[in-house]
Amino acid sequence: MILLDAPYVSDFLKLSVKALKLPVLDTPSARSMTDGADVVFIDTDEFTRRLASGERVYTNSENSLDLIIKAAGDSDLARQIEICKDKALFRETIADIHPDYQFLRATPDSLKDLDISHMPCPFVAKPARGFFSLGVHLVSSHDQWPETITAILAEQTAMNDEYPEEVVDGGEFIIEQGIAGEEYAIDVYYNGAGEPVITNILHHHFISEDDVSDRFYYTSPEIIRTWLEPFTDYVTRIGRVCEFRNFPIHLEVRVDAAGHIVPIEANPLRFAGWCVADITTHAWGFNPYEYYFKDMRPDWTAILKERGEEACGMIIGDVPAGIDRDTISHIDFDSFLGLFETVLELRKIDYTAYPLFAFVFAKMESGSMDAIRPLLEADFSRYISMNPTTG
Repeated sequence: MILLDAPYVSDFLKLSVKALKLPVLDTPSARSMTDGADVVFIDTDEFTRRLASGERVYTNSENSLDLIIKAAGDSDLARQIEICKDKALFRETIADIHPDYQFLRATPDSLKDLDISHMPCPFVAKPARGFFSLGVHLVSSHDQWPETITAILAEQTAMNDEYPEEVVDGGEFIIEQGIAGEEYAIDVYYNGAGEPVITNILHHHFISEDDVSDRFYYTSPEIIRTWLEPFTDYVTRIGRVCEFRNFPIHLEVRVDAAGHIVPIEANPLRFAGWCVADITTHAWGFNPYEYYFKDMRPDWTAILKERGEEACGMIIGDVPAGIDRDTISHIDFDSFLGLFETVLELRKIDYTAYPLFAFVFAKMESGSMDAIRPLLEADFSRYISMNPTTG
């Protein structure tokens, strides 16, 4: 079964739902997001019955997690979701794997009195329930903590204006040790025996050390060859302590210079958000949703033998902070797409609802990765035209 919800449902996911004959929980949001698509809806009673029978479930959006938790009751599925969704609980659950990792829970009211003197710098403060780098603050020194608290409190209302409470909840925060190293995102599902099946690995490229944006991810044969085995070993350990079964997650990790893998967070019941998981089909030629629901395992040896050495990336066209999105008159998509070698897909986003105007999937020669990195530092305002102001 599948739950479809805002902020975005791709055409590819809709076609996959139809081809796989996946029943969709009937909600107003699902109706709106699938307008005109040929899908089969089921009501809450049928959804709950199927869930109780152990049928696999997937959601494209964390907006739907509350519906699943309510239907799941006190089941093991609800337990698995909660471990991932509560970032502090996730840290507590995997503490034996990372016994030296430091973190704290805190409410907004307690932030000012929190003793952070023992936290090694830099450290991170973020909502215990969060998504898409929302409300994430990198604290480089203890002297910076008071201004960080001020920023956190100012953001509380704004975060829940754009996302529901079950997705981003400013009611509790986790303050945790900074994680050095390269960042990767792993799409993986656990089968009925708790064995992990990795469907993709993405490298999350940052502009600088204090960058927390989601502007650029990419995958390549080199990434898969280098990290498939160590990441498989690592997600096996995670799965054992969390007791994951019939459960997909989008796991974000960092790898330090010594090769130590430390998780950032685990996002439950989905692969990469905003249907970015579709990049798996662009890059590797198989459908990750089909593989999860049919309990299939990628033959990476054969896949890599058939593919060239090209990288496949996802780039977000974000609206720069300070621009009033309601006054935007035009986006020059043609010029924006001109940044990339081979455009595979353009997804236009409603910038009045979210601070983004596009997702782009593109292929590029692995050797030209250095050429695209400076583009990530660009101010995309040059592609945005504004309505003239009136006095």
